[in-house]
Amino acid sequence: MRKLTLELASEGPAVGPTSVSALFSRPDDADVLLVLAHGAGAGMHHSFMQALAERLVACRVAVLRYQFAYMEAGRRRTDAPARAHAAVAAACAAATANAPDLPCFAGGKSFGGRMTSQLAATSALPNVRGLVFFGFPLHPAKKPSQKRAEHLAQVTQPMLFLSGTRDALAELSLLEPLVRRLGARATLALVEGADHGFSVLKRSGRTDDEVLDELAERAASWMRSHG
Repeated sequence: MRKLTLELASEGPAVGPTSVSALFSRPDDADVLLVLAHGAGAGMHHSFMQALAERLVACRVAVLRYQFAYMEAGRRRTDAPARAHAAVAAACAAATANAPDLPCFAGGKSFGGRMTSQLAATSALPNVRGLVFFGFPLHPAKKPSQKRAEHLAQVTQPMLFLSGTRDALAELSLLEPLVRRLGARATLALVEGADHGFSVLKRSGRTDDEVLDELAERAASWMRSHG
């Protein structure tokens, strides 16, 4: 694993850090690359992010995970979209610079996946082959809506939605028709019994570790099929 520093582009005076941290892991037998963004409430060092990255590497996926500027600065309030998009762009550029021979995919957990898709909708990520969402935050909890997904119609890359059947931020009655409307570009992979954090109840007969294995394996397989 290598530590990287990503410089953030800014059109005006910078607010907060002008660079963010990243971690790059590439197994010897890697054949695809994933740029992995964290969720709103926890950074790239969170146990979920670390465990997911380790499992992806075990599945022969090179992984670059990174911080958004607000997390780098130790703030709780998420960055404005333009600031978050700058981090996504910097991470994708660093990933392809460090592994130019691998097909590049991008996405992340919740907020991180949504910021990636917003930037992709502007056609600003031409070298990214597809997007991978680990729990796309379709709406706030108990406030069902599809407004957060309107930009997905402008995304040209294939998209993989990995979503728990108990995800309170992506009710299936809204997520499933959304994916159908997106057509052949979108694939929905449901994780039975998982919530937004991909935790499962004890009575499910599964463990969170088994769910992480499933997430990594399904993401790796999908990326290879689109690489």
